Order: sequence, then structure tokens, then C-alpha cells
Amino acid sequence: MLASDAAQTPESKKNFRTCLEPSLPYLTGKRWSNHVLLSKQYPRRFEEGRATPPLTRSRRVTNKTEKQPRGNAFCTEQDIHSNKASNFESTAAVMAQALDIERWNLECLFNNTDHRTDLNGVDRLIVRRGQLFTISLYLRSGSYQPGISSLDFIAETGPHPSEQYGTRARFGLSSNIDTSTWSAAVTSPPGDMLALSICSSPKAPIGRYTLNLGHSGSIEFILLFNPWCPADEVYMDSEQSLAEYVLAQDGIIFRGSSKHTIPTPWNFGQFESGILDICLRILDMNPKCLRNPGKDYSGRRNPVYVTRVLSAMVNCNDDKGVLLGKWSDGYEGGVSPLFWRGSVEILRNWDTQACQPVRYGQCWVFAAVACSVSRALGIPCRVITNYLSAHDTNCNLVIERYVNENGELIQSREMIWNYHCWVESWMTRPDLNPDFDGWQASDPTPQEKSEGVYCCGPIPVRAIKDGELTFKYDAPFVFAEVNADVVTFMKKKDGSTSKVTSSGLVGQKISTKSVGNDTREDITHLYKYPEGSDEEREAFKKANHQNKLLQEKPDPGLHITIKVTSDMRKGCDFDVFAVVTNNTEAERKCRLVFGSCAVSYNGFLGGNCGFKDLLNVQLSPGAERRVPLRLNYSKYGDQVTEDNLIRLAALLMDYSTGEAQLAMRNIVLDNPEIKVRILGEPKENRKLAAEISIQNPLPEPLDNCCFSIEGANLTGGNIISERLGCTVGPGEDAKVKIYFTPTRSGLRKLVVDFDSNKLCHVKGYRNVIIGK
Repeated sequence: MLASDAAQTPESKKNFRTCLEPSLPYLTGKRWSNHVLLSKQYPRRFEEGRATPPLTRSRRVTNKTEKQPRGNAFCTEQDIHSNKASNFESTAAVMAQALDIERWNLECLFNNTDHRTDLNGVDRLIVRRGQLFTISLYLRSGSYQPGISSLDFIAETGPHPSEQYGTRARFGLSSNIDTSTWSAAVTSPPGDMLALSICSSPKAPIGRYTLNLGHSGSIEFILLFNPWCPADEVYMDSEQSLAEYVLAQDGIIFRGSSKHTIPTPWNFGQFESGILDICLRILDMNPKCLRNPGKDYSGRRNPVYVTRVLSAMVNCNDDKGVLLGKWSDGYEGGVSPLFWRGSVEILRNWDTQACQPVRYGQCWVFAAVACSVSRALGIPCRVITNYLSAHDTNCNLVIERYVNENGELIQSREMIWNYHCWVESWMTRPDLNPDFDGWQASDPTPQEKSEGVYCCGPIPVRAIKDGELTFKYDAPFVFAEVNADVVTFMKKKDGSTSKVTSSGLVGQKISTKSVGNDTREDITHLYKYPEGSDEEREAFKKANHQNKLLQEKPDPGLHITIKVTSDMRKGCDFDVFAVVTNNTEAERKCRLVFGSCAVSYNGFLGGNCGFKDLLNVQLSPGAERRVPLRLNYSKYGDQVTEDNLIRLAALLMDYSTGEAQLAMRNIVLDNPEIKVRILGEPKENRKLAAEISIQNPLPEPLDNCCFSIEGANLTGGNIISERLGCTVGPGEDAKVKIYFTPTRSGLRKLVVDFDSNKLCHVKGYRNVIIGK
């Protein structure tokens, strides 16, 4: 392989720009090529206006040895035939003069910028499929002659390239670029320095490629999906959406609860140094590739296939995947999922640790990493949060939950997560009706197996909305996450069970970050029709969701609900209320059990945070009673997890009817706000300082306080930490100054984490506009 000119001199840049300027029409098809060939071989004939080459004329020959006049010489008939063959061989040789290439310049700065891959760097060629890129060729001898000069190309990807699998493509020089297939054309005037434009097929597998330039050598490049190309299956026609879902290196993931959504910043970092190579390694390490690399590399033309592979490889349950999930019993041997501020460190750790899983992740971490990898490969992607998300293990679209006589939940595999995150990827579905193109949901969090593997999706979001549960992939599981019915039973001490009336809702406030700003976009309408509508009922019929179809309106007699105050900050004492209403015309006597306990975001229960049992609650007709429950930090402080969640449950039992009603609600304790102040004028490659502070809201001191920051194009792809050497007392501020140097202009997000022994992994961020 010949060495290429990686560096661009001012002269080469000038020549390259000249080559790209419009020139004379010199490549106009086969007829013009033949015209050029013949005019050079037989100039006199063309001067005379005759467009055919001269044929050797001879009289009839009866004796093969008889001489025939040819100028001053004579020849035999055998000589004549030999001469004809020689003429045509000479013609063919002229028609197929291979270009003698001495060196080339891949014009990485120009091409990567044009293909919107320059954020990956410009030291190598990274292009998108279905879009031409142009390189400079410098000839060793001769010059390019339109219609005469030739160059054969072979593009290959994968360990066993095959034309059958579509991982090898052969093509030659054409008069024009054909963007529907692999093609190449010279796009500069004839000369010894050429601009060669090459276009890959918009259906080509993504990955690392070698392109042979005839016998002169080969070049290497990386090919990605192209959402800017109408012929690509990931095409998206909105520049604003593409800026958000492909190019944005940071974003917001929503956590908290349906009543109190909390935006959490995340550094996707898909263009940071080395990340693209790691993403390609993830594809190479998937079991399908290890079993049959030829078939797997062929499958990489299809974003549905790639997305399904990623949903399996981001978790490590069946393979050498990226993350190990953990939801209980501490995080020994790793770090809390709340430790992470972005995907970059996770992906780099997996890569440098010989593809051993990074410990630990939970749903929003799995989803964020999948989003980073998808965007890096060119698939538009966004993180979705579904509040009150059902985990249906038996595919009956019903979550059966059990409580004891104190209203305390009995743990089971079927749960309602406070929230659950997955990703949506944008693509067409050629295997389905065109109505189901667009956003496809996939879930990299390992919950249930699909086709024997812990993966989920992609399934069209439209299919979930319409109740099309036979569509690929995993429609029933995702449909249940947003639509399952909740049935509650009470297990009594004598072993008997009875049904409890409850108002458990599933699939609330389905959320994602808005395009172009940090606000929450509610996309529930993309997953569900309005409650009670004819369309909703039709979707339930298609899904055979009998529980929902047969659901009756609850009896308006006794009613219980839970009310909270607006100020529920970690470290404070506050009241919550069970509100009981008697809507009947008779006096009622009831028992009210009102309790609270710590809970993780995915439903695992912790210790008691407060409890009240009222045996004699009397309600006159139409009356309402408000029963407070005091939650003290001294009680809940050591019980709540890093999720800051407390589950409230109020169980009301009517002595006259024996019926029971249950109200449940999760509350989120607010962490203090992290304040970030940028010191100095933010400019490219100029050192900046961030003054960061947080006030201790707890009635006890904080030790081991540490601030950490990271941000795409702000911190060099690294995490910068500053540890305090002192204790921070109650009500005092922890404050540090951290220096960093931005490397690119534009709107950037500085992500901040604060950690200590009592106040763990508080998140904050500051948007910073970096000037040039």
C-alpha cells in the first residue's frame, strides 16, 4: 500500500479546491468515450468527417500464401487476421489504461466536515453512506484522459468480505456519480492531479472499510449511517431534530416521579476521542458476530438489526456486554449507578478492561449508553422515561400486587417501577407497513429474555399505540409497560386473600428532552390514545386486553387519596396526609392504616419511615377527614436510598362491608441546588474556571465532599475532580473552583456531580456558550 498525503499543504488545498470547481463537460457517457478513443487512434479519418476506423481491404484470396500489398510490404492472409487482432488489442489497451497513482490525499478535513463527522477528528476518513466524498490523486506518470483512463475499485468490510453478503463491492470509474450504489467518477479537468469522488451505497453495511485503488494501493475509512440521505433507512428530514438526536453530545434524562419530574444532565460524548472505535468494537464482540462474522457484518446494513444487537450488548447478561446491572444489596466491587455523569468513562472502562462489564448500571445508565452508541453510528436516538412503568413477567398485561393487612407491599417479580428508561431510534421498517416507520422503542436494560437473549426491541412506537402485539420485536412487553392493568389483593394472616380496590395507573408522563432546549416534552400521546376514547378501546381489542375492556368504574362510596406538601426537601421534617371522603348517605366506621417506607426507583422496598394505625375512623355522610403522618429526618434519613424515594400507602377498611381500598404514592425528596458560576470569558482553547457550590441541607455535617465535572468539548473527554479537605457543617456551603479548557465553540453543557458521606451524587449543570 502506498503512503497517502495525510497533511494538507496550502498548495494541495488550493489544487483540491480548483479540482472541485465546475469544468468543461468532458465525461458524457460511452459515446463520447468512444469518440475520444477513435479520434486519437485515427486522427485523419476524423478530420475527414468519417467516424469509423479504416478496415484493411483485400482482393479475394485463393491461396493463403499469396502476398497482398500493404504499403511497400506484402503479407499473408494469416498476417491480415493477426494484424486485425493486434489493432483491436491495441484499441482495448488504449481503452483500459489504468491510472498510475503515486500518492493521494484523503482530504479528511474537507470530507469529515461535509459528512458531519469532523467532531470525531480529522486525522482519518469518516464518512456517511449514500453521500459522495472526494479525495485527491497524484499520478506518477501520464495524465488522466476521460474515456481512456481506468481505475478498478474493490470496497470491503469485515473479516470475510463477500459479494454474496454485500460486504464486498466491485466497481470502476463512471462518467457520473450514482448515489444509489457504489460508484466513482473523476470530478476535475484532465491532468496529473485528480479529484476523485466516491459514493457508497446507501444500503451498505456500516463499519471499517478498505478500498483498493486498482493496483496502486488501498485506503481505509469508516462508514456510518446517514440520516441526512433520503435513501438511507435512518433518514430524518428535520435539521433541528438531527442536531438534537445525532449531533448533540449532551442532554437531559428525566428521573424523579410522575408528580415531580427531575431533569438529570448527561454527557453522551459520542464524538470524544476513541468512542467511535469502541462502538465498533461493541458490534464486533456481539455473539452473532463471533459465531458468524460474515452474516453479522452483512446485517450491519440494517439499522433494525444493529439496534437489536445494541439492546443486547449494552448489558452483559448473555455476552461480553458493556454494563452489569445491580438494583440492591450495595455496590461492592464497583460504583453506584448514580456515580456516572456520562457515557464516555463507562465505554472507555469497558474497552480498557478487555471487554469486562463495567459495574454498575441501572435503566437510565443502560439507556444513555445505548443512545451514545446509536448516535455515534449515525442512528438518530433519544432517551425516554416512562413513569409508573409496569414489569409484566407472564405477558398477561396484568400486574398482580399483594399487600398485608398493614397495607405493606409484599415483594414479587411483577412490579411497577417508579420510572423506567429506554431509547427510541428513528428508522424505516421495510418488514412492516410504512405506517410503522419512525420512532422504534428498544430497551437495553436486562429484564426479560427475547428469543433467548436479554434484549428488547426495536418495536414501532405506533404499534404499541395501536395494540399490534404480533409485530417484531417484543411488542407485548413494551405494551404492558405503558398499558398494564393493576390488580391488588390483600393477604390475610389466616392465609386467605381478598381483592382490594385501588387506582393503580401505569404509563404516565412519558417524557424526553425537547429539541433545542432542556425542557421536558411529553410524548404519552405517541404511545397511548386518550383514556376512554374509542381509539383506546380499539387498541385494547387488538391487544386482547380483557382486563381493561371489562374494567368498571369504581363505586364512589368511600374514597381515599394521599396529599403532600410542596416543600419536601431532604433533611427536613414534613407532613403527608391521607384524605378519606364518605360519599354515601350513611355514617361509616373504618380502620385506616397509613404507612411509609423507603423504596428504590424500581420498586424494591426498604425500611419503615413512619407508620400510623387508626382503628376507629368515623365519617358522617358527605364528610371528609384529613389524617396527617409526620416524616422526620431522624427516622427516614438512614432508610432512604440514593434515589431519595419514599413510598406512602394508605389502606382503608370499611367495617360495615368488609371492603378495602388502597391509595399509594411515591414522593421524591429534593436535593439542594448546585450553583455554577463561570469565571472569565468562555472561548475556544482558553482556560476557564467554574466556581461551584452547594449548601448542606442536613442537620448533620458532611465529610469526604467531592465535586466532579465533565462535558463534551469542555474537559478534554476527562473527568476533573476537586475534593474538599474539611467538614461542611449544617447550613454551610461547600465550594470549590475547578479549571478546564474548552476545545470547541458553541453551546456546551458542563455536568457537575457532588458526593459526600451523607449527601450522595447530587447532580447539576450549567449551559455555557463558548466563543471562537
